[in-house]
Amino acid sequence: MITPTLRERYGNDLDWLGRFKPRLRISNNQGYLIAKRLFDMLFVILTSPLWIPLILIISLFIKLESPRDPIFFLQERTGKNGYRFCIYKFRTMVPNAEALKCELMHLNELQWPDFKIQNDPRITRVGKILRKTSLDELPQIFNLLFGQMTLVGPRPTSFHPETYRLWQTERLDAIPGITGLWQILGRNKTEFDERSQLDIAYIQRACLRLDLEILLRTFQVILTRRSLGC
Repeated sequence: MITPTLRERYGNDLDWLGRFKPRLRISNNQGYLIAKRLFDMLFVILTSPLWIPLILIISLFIKLESPRDPIFFLQERTGKNGYRFCIYKFRTMVPNAEALKCELMHLNELQWPDFKIQNDPRITRVGKILRKTSLDELPQIFNLLFGQMTLVGPRPTSFHPETYRLWQTERLDAIPGITGLWQILGRNKTEFDERSQLDIAYIQRACLRLDLEILLRTFQVILTRRSLGC
């Protein structure tokens, strides 16, 4: 679903995606889904000497900044086929961040139900570093282990599937991912319509080779310190 609007907005940034042609519906490609799950598990095992110490160190810093507050932030997200599950993230905001959202609604830079504020006053000092490096997303490794998420796929939304327009529900055909196509394009203020178009473009072309390409480009984004967001 590479629309003229996406072509106009991203230009040459989307040229590489042309190497991947649309395929069968992802839900019908059982061989790919099994290989994808095996790859996820292999990735988790091989990288465990890195992510286990990182989780412990980051947890310590969060506790040092606010000893009485939780380390993790749990939020309900919408996954495959509209299934709701709890996503794990490091807490990067004050504990009453959700309650403060109503007071800050006038500062929202995106179309509702998306919510984003530049220099959000709810973010903690440690949280700023975690968001800048995308390390706040690290605990989603547990969602991956539970089979609720995968390494590459559409990002799960905090709002319910009833909020989606009919054409946007196609993004619910795939298991949600820790990273995806729209994150690697480095757009922090991408509206949901545009994100959905990019997610559907990924779903239509999903294969292990594309997943590897997105993972490599994700690491490039992190190294250049561009926020993955959402």
